[in-house]
Amino acid sequence: MQFHLKRIFDVSIVLSSLPLTLPLIGIVALLVCIRIGRPIFFFQQRPGLHGKPFELVKFRTMADARDAEGALLSDHERLDDFGRFLRGSSLDELPTLWCVLKGNMSLVGPRPLLMEYLPRYSPEQNRRHEVLPGITGWAQVNGRNAISWEEKFRLDVWYVDHQSFFLDMEILFRTLRMVLRREGISADGHSTMPVFSGKEDDRFE
Repeated sequence: MQFHLKRIFDVSIVLSSLPLTLPLIGIVALLVCIRIGRPIFFFQQRPGLHGKPFELVKFRTMADARDAEGALLSDHERLDDFGRFLRGSSLDELPTLWCVLKGNMSLVGPRPLLMEYLPRYSPEQNRRHEVLPGITGWAQVNGRNAISWEEKFRLDVWYVDHQSFFLDMEILFRTLRMVLRREGISADGHSTMPVFSGKEDDRFE
């Protein structure tokens, strides 16, 4: 899909959904404030197109619980049932629509990961940054967090090479189905996704 057409599609979808998403954002914000506390939003630098950093915004899902030395507790200890519900339903992603309106993200594309991962990618894995990152993507509808990093990156690069309007529509419909079924929310044995420590396949060299 050509960049400008995809941009028009993204903005049109986000703006047309505002009558539904704005009240929902307000309700979720109030619940986050009551159940988890302030700050309501989570901000973090993430790599965008060509690895250029931008500020990602989501609803906060984890408490700021710390041990006696002041260090943050593990994700598992800070993520309660309400936080898991937000992640499983993808309601924590609602503020990310602002990133789409700003042009830092698309509705569909490889998920923006951590800045610290950039030097760990192989050249082939790094191709995931040839397009705008997305709220959902080909890897998300083919396993989400239940698949390995290696497979996730293979799917991201496949999307870069095969992106089209019809593929994006398929991904959006499959995303809705996965959210309703709450599939692939976390990796086995983890509350979220384990840290990516480096390329996992020599074929990506």
